[in-house]
Amino acid sequence: MAQITKDTIIGDILDIAPETAPVFLSIGMHCLGCPSSRGETVEQACMVHGVNVDELLGKINECMTVKQ
Repeated sequence: MAQITKDTIIGDILDIAPETAPVFLSIGMHCLGCPSSRGETVEQACMVHGVNVDELLGKINECMTVKQ
């Protein structure tokens, strides 16, 4: 599976790895189905929610690795 980067679109992540949804919910991103959040990059979401992008990427990629 591809490595998720700060430029990856959240909607794309959720499409290929829906098991990552709780990771996004844990940072306060509760509207995962709305068009704007699904079109944001990981970096944009982190800026909006005041989250360190590298830490979130680590959690997302770890979640995806565990699933494999």
